[in-house]
Amino acid sequence: MMDRTELVGALDALLQPKRFRDYGPNGLQVEGAKEIRKIVSGVTASRALIEAAIEAGADTILVHHGLFWSGQSGCITGWMKQRLALLLAHNINLLAYHLPLDAHPELGNNAQLGLKLGLVGQSRFGEQDLGWLGERVDGTGYASAQALADHVSYILNRPVALIGKGQVAIKKISWCSGGAQSYFEAAIAAGADAFLTGELSEPQAHLARECGVAYLACGHHATERYGVAAVGTHLASQFGLAHLFIDIDNPA
Repeated sequence: MMDRTELVGALDALLQPKRFRDYGPNGLQVEGAKEIRKIVSGVTASRALIEAAIEAGADTILVHHGLFWSGQSGCITGWMKQRLALLLAHNINLLAYHLPLDAHPELGNNAQLGLKLGLVGQSRFGEQDLGWLGERVDGTGYASAQALADHVSYILNRPVALIGKGQVAIKKISWCSGGAQSYFEAAIAAGADAFLTGELSEPQAHLARECGVAYLACGHHATERYGVAAVGTHLASQFGLAHLFIDIDNPA
């Protein structure tokens, strides 16, 4: 058990949210129980995750995608009312960390995604240094972009959209989890043979074909499952808390 203020302080010290220009508030988004005993972690503060956390007896939910974002109307109606009503009725804290959770060098989404895929990061690139550039841990590379896509699809257990590169060997691999389509040109400039992210927008398909760098769209949710689970496990170990990661399936 620990005090809520102590937990928020520990997370802020770990993830350093003040370093980042983000799209919404990082930290405590909804105040619940003062004493923390059990954390449920998940990718997004959806109603399904909140209901699962209630069923699991959690007093705190830790997510990557919180409830509040820049540009929202601020009205508490519809789906927002439903999610907030559940949190407030059950006195559950909601903690959300977006870009800080992507960026952490060991527990973040990109670090953990690289670990799952057997990649080692050697440098960072892109806005706020969120993108990673590296290669396979054993240094062998992949015989083709399709071989890399097959490996990623197997590890993430979902289809991967591959654009460009054909059967050319892949050595330098760049990645940035989630919706990092805009990082593709920075990955090309950094010398990558392939770029992995969650989503594909229309311009990137043309760039991949024209620039000779493979583009792999691997799923926004699928590429961001690992950081929040790693942080939750870290907190549980450090402070003697119960922790459960709940994966609410999302095809996006």
